[in-house]
Amino acid sequence: MLLEGKTAIISGAASRRGIGLATARLFAAQGARIAILDLDESAPREAAASLGEDHVGITCDITNRDACRRAVDAALRAFGHVDVLINNAGVTQPVKIMEIDPKSWERVLDVNLRGVLYLSQAVIPHMRQRARGSIACMSSVSAQRGGGIFGGPHYSAAKAGVLGLAKAMARELGPDGIRVNCVTPGLIQTDITGDKLTDAMKAEIVKGIPLGRLGEAGDVANIYLFLASDLSEYVTGAVIDVNGGMLIH
Repeated sequence: MLLEGKTAIISGAASRRGIGLATARLFAAQGARIAILDLDESAPREAAASLGEDHVGITCDITNRDACRRAVDAALRAFGHVDVLINNAGVTQPVKIMEIDPKSWERVLDVNLRGVLYLSQAVIPHMRQRARGSIACMSSVSAQRGGGIFGGPHYSAAKAGVLGLAKAMARELGPDGIRVNCVTPGLIQTDITGDKLTDAMKAEIVKGIPLGRLGEAGDVANIYLFLASDLSEYVTGAVIDVNGGMLIH
């Protein structure tokens, strides 16, 4: 198993059809113990319980620096060490540039970008002490192409910020043995998309995807697994597209 003996913190991982929970399930199947972080009170514990006895669910508002520190401390008490951080949590909003108000801007930037910073800051001292660790961050094809189907310009800006932040962390933390990478999914069928896509919309989108299908949560989870495992031990500062070829550079 690729993650035997390893532990991982995954943010935004309580949603039933989400990428985070799909990743948690895959990691658990590969031998890891998982700390599921989410904003809800009971959902993280329920999601962790669905994985088995060795996993924990922790309520955490990732936009709150102290909450992130408490969450990492709770994971360390449960597991003794943390090998992997998956900065997966995010929110989106399908609006146009002139429709973005200050509250929406702050919310989208806070969850998608500030949360990556705070949760990473909470786990970095421990990883530095052990001289090893892997951090993977969720960005988006929206950051690369300047918008998507569901995300507004503020979402694109936040996810572009994640790319820059992750690369800067990779450069700074490499000498400490900590790898930092990004995943940029295309359109993935999750609770965020829900039932918003009609069959006609799906057919139109698929026309622009060389692999001929929409993405599934498991497609992204597989890349997170690669980045969490020793298979990627010489990979840092990378941006891995998971979009079926819809954005071929």
